[in-house]
Amino acid sequence: MLNYIKGMDISSLDEIERLGAKFYDNGEEGGLIEILKRYGTNYIRLRLWNDPKSPDGEPYGAGNTDYAVTLRMAKRVKAAGLGFLLDFHYSDFWADPGKQRKPKAWEGYSVEQLEQAVYDFTKENMLGFIGEGVVPDMVQVGNELSNGLLWPEGQVPNYGNIARFVSAGIRAVKETCPTAKIMIHLDNGGNNALYREWFDQYINRNNGEDFDVIGLSYYPFWHGTLDDLSNNMNDIAVRFGKELVIAEVSMGHTTEDYAAYEKLSPENRKGMATRPALCEKVPFPMTKEGQCDFMRAFLDTLEKVPEHKGRGFFYWEAGWLPVAGSGWATDAALAYIKEAGPGGNEWANQALFDYDGNALPALQVIKEYQPV
Repeated sequence: MLNYIKGMDISSLDEIERLGAKFYDNGEEGGLIEILKRYGTNYIRLRLWNDPKSPDGEPYGAGNTDYAVTLRMAKRVKAAGLGFLLDFHYSDFWADPGKQRKPKAWEGYSVEQLEQAVYDFTKENMLGFIGEGVVPDMVQVGNELSNGLLWPEGQVPNYGNIARFVSAGIRAVKETCPTAKIMIHLDNGGNNALYREWFDQYINRNNGEDFDVIGLSYYPFWHGTLDDLSNNMNDIAVRFGKELVIAEVSMGHTTEDYAAYEKLSPENRKGMATRPALCEKVPFPMTKEGQCDFMRAFLDTLEKVPEHKGRGFFYWEAGWLPVAGSGWATDAALAYIKEAGPGGNEWANQALFDYDGNALPALQVIKEYQPV
């Protein structure tokens, strides 16, 4: 059984540090990883994009998490004695239920070529990390795969192709790092029908390669109530017999704007993801106290999953401060994904640090929590 994970995704850290981000705990400046570890963090999740820059070499932003960046971060994680979850997106930029773009280098590939490319890319990167002395403790084969990956060939309902692509990545992980736990990750953690259908298709109808952990995203403003999450986890824990980890979770600590920190003109700011209409859906106020109360209720929900299969969580982008120059997409990225924008940071009010980098009380809630 997995040890209980108190994890953080800090994939943007390398970028925001270069742009001047500073972190503080009780007024004392310190490194983000050091502060998080002080508050009980034992695992770090880092995303890996294939080639997050334009053909001219312009970065796509949002941490620009290619192999070199992710390796640099992973070395720091391991040096701190923390577990390391490597999150393969199999895309040059964000991969989620609304977009699963093939890497530029894989455009025009057949299904067979895509399957081989997933295997080769996974193996090459795994060997690279291992060769640098950074052995992943867990590997996520694809990111938020609710609607598949490598569209259109791997888009739902093409579950046969989805199973081929995911299985190719899993085989590469098993061959290079048999000690690593393997996670398959969907979004919308409150949607039981989604999880039943997806994993029934993958496991029972398409003979997908075996894996260890079902990862779920749960954002209370998008993915239903905590009761919805509980009902889903309680069902799939028994139905599929896998350990469950919330691969992404967050909760706002304020609804105050952070425009002054980003230093962008209004037309170039996307603003916070949690619009007022979304905030109203959450039975916790987006305040420091509300963030604490949500985390307590969320942790209690995980604790009640049958057979102790709720094995922890990763808080998503716990330290993505609204520093000038760091946003979810650069102009080059917007051109690549064919969106008008605007850019900027959508997530700063969801972090576990305030806009000035001060540790928030929810970190103490995480530190004090002891699973039975």
